[in-house]
Amino acid sequence: MDFSLDDEHLALREAVQRFCDGEYPAEHRGAPETPEDQRRRWSGMAELGLLGLSIPGAFGGSGQGPVETMLVAQELGRALGGGAFVASTVVAGTLLAQLGSDAQQQQWLPALATGEMQAALALDEPGTRYDWDRAQLRASRDGDDWVLDGSKAGVPHGDTAQLLLVLARVEGAADGDAGLAVFAVDAATAGVQVRGHGTLDGRRAAQVRFEQVRVPATRLLGAVGGVRDALEAALDAGTAALCAEAAGAVEALIVHTTEHLRTRRQFGAPLAKFQVLQHRLADLVIALEQLKSMACIAAMSVQQGEPASRRRGVSAAKVLASQLGRQVGLAAIQLHGAMGMTDECRVAHYAKRLLVIGQLHGDAAWHLRRVATANAR
Repeated sequence: MDFSLDDEHLALREAVQRFCDGEYPAEHRGAPETPEDQRRRWSGMAELGLLGLSIPGAFGGSGQGPVETMLVAQELGRALGGGAFVASTVVAGTLLAQLGSDAQQQQWLPALATGEMQAALALDEPGTRYDWDRAQLRASRDGDDWVLDGSKAGVPHGDTAQLLLVLARVEGAADGDAGLAVFAVDAATAGVQVRGHGTLDGRRAAQVRFEQVRVPATRLLGAVGGVRDALEAALDAGTAALCAEAAGAVEALIVHTTEHLRTRRQFGAPLAKFQVLQHRLADLVIALEQLKSMACIAAMSVQQGEPASRRRGVSAAKVLASQLGRQVGLAAIQLHGAMGMTDECRVAHYAKRLLVIGQLHGDAAWHLRRVATANAR
């Protein structure tokens, strides 16, 4: 695999760096965002073309691929920024492009690219534990409409999304994907109850209840029973972006920790002079290089498009991101001492984000099983 970046890649990375330096000053990274901050930053990302990065040019985007998404996600991870970038732009945008008809894509993708609308994938339910094909939210036909009834849990940025892409069971067994379908539902539709809540890393998620929600037949994306490939592709694209974000966050953690060890003095010498701490820092740098390499592999696996290879590459990267992200985050806190546990110390916010990334779209154990299953086929 060729991991080298061309001039366009470097220009994109530098543009995102400048944006992050302006919108996410180092001393405020991880601090709670006001609604005004969220709107300004989302608008700025749209003006920079980041929200339409992977959307085809015919629908207002730039039609870039997973490698470009990786570069953007890594810079956003370094700045603890991006908001709903992965949830709306990468996951929901990819799913709409995979399942939507030309008319449906024309209806929603341009609005995603310009930032006028956010979308969220309402996938998981209480008790499903990443196995989305066990979904129990029901969709039944009633004349020209569909009626949705059930609940979704932990929808990333679901309380700010105007469009919910809802996985529902139309027919079939309770643990198979043959009868599953995806519906595009306006969050303001009667019967949709959205209860937002904060997450460990200071971001947002939502519990969503659907009570006899009527959805026109034109809101069905793709065909009933034909959503697995598209859902896996969208989730893998989002997971690859999360792995890149984890690499960016770890890189920032190492910078903060190195600076702390150079300036903090103990027994008349900087902490960086103590060999045991030098060894700890060297371990963190090794972990960073591993994460960067695996983020590249995940992005290139998504770009190649072959399903079996994509699953192995993305899941292997996510296992490492989950395990090393947690280890590096906790090590950075320990190297900062008691101050590493406070909100005033940036490393605590990076560590929390890495812990959340480790759980999103499947934890290490789930992805290990996925790799084992893919290798057994």
